[in-house]
Amino acid sequence: MSRCRALSLLVLLSCALTAPVLGQPAGALGDDFIYRVRQGDTLINLATQYTRNQANWVPLQTLNKVVTPELLPIGLELRIPLAMIPERAAEARVLHVSGQAKTNGKPLQQGQSLSEGSTVVTAPNGFVTLELADGSKLTLPAGGSVELARLRQFEGTALTDSVIHVQRGSVESTVAPTGQGVGRFEVRTPVAVTGVRGTRFRVQSGAGGVQSEVLEGSVRLQPHAPGTAPAKPVSVARGYGAAVRNDGSVSGVRELLAAPQLSAPARSGGAWTTTFAPVAGAQSYLVRVSRDADGALPVSSTAFPTNAIRFTAPGPGTYYVSVRAVDDLGLSGQDAVATFEGANQLMTSYGLGVGSGSGDPVILTEY
Repeated sequence: MSRCRALSLLVLLSCALTAPVLGQPAGALGDDFIYRVRQGDTLINLATQYTRNQANWVPLQTLNKVVTPELLPIGLELRIPLAMIPERAAEARVLHVSGQAKTNGKPLQQGQSLSEGSTVVTAPNGFVTLELADGSKLTLPAGGSVELARLRQFEGTALTDSVIHVQRGSVESTVAPTGQGVGRFEVRTPVAVTGVRGTRFRVQSGAGGVQSEVLEGSVRLQPHAPGTAPAKPVSVARGYGAAVRNDGSVSGVRELLAAPQLSAPARSGGAWTTTFAPVAGAQSYLVRVSRDADGALPVSSTAFPTNAIRFTAPGPGTYYVSVRAVDDLGLSGQDAVATFEGANQLMTSYGLGVGSGSGDPVILTEY
């Protein structure tokens, strides 16, 4: 994305200050990989592990102003320049496709591998979920365009170096879910997000600016307009979100709206509905249907101006509906999730589903 067309905002994800101190790859800060020191770590060992050259302990000592290389302070966030770290090529695997989606102008297929530089475009009815080499997952909702600008792995480790450019739309991410930490993970819109282990967040770029919502972990925001230096970091904790205007100013940092209290879904006129009390502060509601409880296999997403919502499923089986309230800054709140059954398919006496001439299932409609 051109710097002259968009503001830059650096969102640095770091562990909460109250968390236990562990030796942990903790993402990146600018052009440096961050490692949180644990007992027994030495500069020589860390230089060997990450740069594959023990002699690099000397420049690391200078960069980090370390007095005694053999006695690193426990909890120190040690900076290791990414340029020092040997990397190998990595790929992203397509876990899920619903509706229409393309990569580099060609239809996207489940199970397909994507290399660095690939662009994924989702149609108004399209959803895609990708898995990176370290198990991180990216869900790309409908109507978006995302470039996999950098897909690498550190030599000798499972850590990844990934940069995702959101050219249009949004992404929802679960970073390094197995807890091994991450080398670098950035989502750049007019916003850049660098992740740490177990972090879940959403980033959405629209005409009015950028919204970033933190579901796990914590973030520091450094907003700045094009051509200016990053501003003083703004901290955003788990359960909070921040909205940034196109001029680089922060509209607000506030607690995400609570999840609605959903009733059990019920059929209503060929669709499903669920009742819930309006959420205080909500301006609208986003309703998403997915094949899994975590929302990584979405099939539809619809915005409603009130709590009078309706939803359907594309076929038979168990589905999950998630409902989140959206506030006046465009920040989406916590999800409420409920299960419901998809459409009733006409079955043969042998228990097999009946399909139409086009291969679609024949669905029974209630009157």
